[in-house]
Amino acid sequence: MPDFLTAEDIETLAKPQLLAEPQMRADVLVIGAGPTGLACAIETQRIGLKVIILDKGCLVNSLFHYPAGMVFFTTPELLEIGEIPFTTANQKPTREEALEYYRKVAEHYHLDVRQYEWVKTVVGEDGNFIITATDRAGRPHDYHARKVIVSTGYYDLANQLGIPGEDLPKVSHYYGESHPYYDTDVLVIGGKNSAAIAALDLWRHGARVTLVYRGSQLHHHVKYWIKPDLENRIKNGDIEAHFNSYVQEIGVDHVVVKTPRGTVRLKNDFVLALIGYHPDYDFLRSMGIELSENQCRPVCDPVSLESNVHGIYVAGVIVAGSRTNEIFIENGRFHGKQIAEDLKLKLRP
Repeated sequence: MPDFLTAEDIETLAKPQLLAEPQMRADVLVIGAGPTGLACAIETQRIGLKVIILDKGCLVNSLFHYPAGMVFFTTPELLEIGEIPFTTANQKPTREEALEYYRKVAEHYHLDVRQYEWVKTVVGEDGNFIITATDRAGRPHDYHARKVIVSTGYYDLANQLGIPGEDLPKVSHYYGESHPYYDTDVLVIGGKNSAAIAALDLWRHGARVTLVYRGSQLHHHVKYWIKPDLENRIKNGDIEAHFNSYVQEIGVDHVVVKTPRGTVRLKNDFVLALIGYHPDYDFLRSMGIELSENQCRPVCDPVSLESNVHGIYVAGVIVAGSRTNEIFIENGRFHGKQIAEDLKLKLRP
């Protein structure tokens, strides 16, 4: 045997090989264990393929981080996946009910969900991908898959204000519950549903609330039963509001707001910058997925949802790019069926 490597040997070693242990190998690997990712896994399993789901957080991690006691805007049947009924005594389900429902769905279908494994890289080619993830201890794990479905959502990456003081501990881009803000001065930035709900909830639980929004009035997307409630609170002076305004600076005990009437300095204890979220564009690009110039939509087949990288599919809200108000659980849950139809043609169980 020669003690050197031939060109053929080097090429063979350089090409990823599906030689991993069985528990690290799948026909399809789904990145993201949200409702859409679970739906993709269910539909893919149904056609006889082995599926592994990876998520850097817990099962339906984004829903878990929604405000405690939150009520969904939609009805339970529009949140259903895998043809499993979502039963509730309420017209609209709560966050707690949704978490239980998706746990039960995962159990029913025996989904192989690997929680708290953060996917860092996806390399290889169609039919032979290597996916590297790290666990909570920072240890790397290499998975091998023939196809990859990316359903990573957008809730983990908040839009930034880009102003001085945004990195102060008192600033958050998420709202959990009202209790920590009792008897404090809270500035809520934003004029859509998240900001409107937070402002009302804070006021009802004893916070002194000021709302700042760059628009001339609350956004028209604010739900019809929330909008008049908040408008009445503003009209009555219960909640102070500054429209056509924006925050210039955040200080330790104050904020500076530019308003049509001039710049004002407000006493402040906490800032909730609820101005939206966006998909992880850098992660998508790292896999070679092209994004549209204006809205950062992944280039993909509109029917199969296969991206420009053969073998990598996109699903859920990331399909809409920056237009995150176009895709929700209600319509993203059907992406699994679209992808499974294509996989059925291209992969044999």
